[in-house]
Amino acid sequence: MTARFGERVRSALRGAGPLCVGIDPHGALLADWGLRDDAGGVRDFGLRVVEAAAGRAAFVKPQVSFFERFGSRGIAALEDVLAAARAADLLVIADAKRGDIGSTMDDYAKAWLTPGSPLEADALTVNPYLGVGALDGAFTLAEQHGKGLFVLAATSNPEAASIQRSTDPRSETVSAQVIAEVSQRNAARSRAEEWGSFGFVIGATVEWTQAGIAPFAPLAPILAPGFGAQGARPADLRGRFGALSEAVIANESRSILAAGPADLAGVVSARAAEYREVAHV
Repeated sequence: MTARFGERVRSALRGAGPLCVGIDPHGALLADWGLRDDAGGVRDFGLRVVEAAAGRAAFVKPQVSFFERFGSRGIAALEDVLAAARAADLLVIADAKRGDIGSTMDDYAKAWLTPGSPLEADALTVNPYLGVGALDGAFTLAEQHGKGLFVLAATSNPEAASIQRSTDPRSETVSAQVIAEVSQRNAARSRAEEWGSFGFVIGATVEWTQAGIAPFAPLAPILAPGFGAQGARPADLRGRFGALSEAVIANESRSILAAGPADLAGVVSARAAEYREVAHV
């Protein structure tokens, strides 16, 4: 039986540490790397990042949009990158931010979370702003296949603040409601002392008090963008996440990818060591 995603993350964090390397082939980065701005270029870029991350970090996060922009050939390139990453024993988080209702959401989940699917990943980022209940089919499918979801809860982009920090009559923010509803699903599915498999996206630059959120139970993985180019540093991990820091997956993209292909593996190794030191791994 496949181990539950939350426990797979727990094991990976204790082994390799928190670093997640983003696979974000921006057009400018492709040019800096000497690659073409086409489907072949994003494929080469993604495979080089996988090669640099393998054995040095536990997680990679391909940003789907940078592949989608090249249509079917870009999706084929993404399929190759996803397959290579999973073959390298990396935990792959597909950053697609899918969110819909009914059978539409169910089929998004099937595309990304079904074993053997061309787009198979270990986890998928999902958008709860059509209602957390609209994601129930995705929760069920993820549970069936030992996969995970990362639900957008408190993101660090300024445009999100007016929605995510708005409150209901009980003065509970939308972010807090999302975390509470997903945590209920984790509690219903997790055994004692086991991590939940439905995690959260909480930006590393988010002030928890301002966002109206607090530590939650059961513990579940936290995907934390905002490290690196957005300002948060490895040394900030414990201060920003406190008692939940052991569950944080720290995503860095531009700050690592800017090193270029020749120096990439060395930068990944060095940054992974920094995170392991602060996480006491």
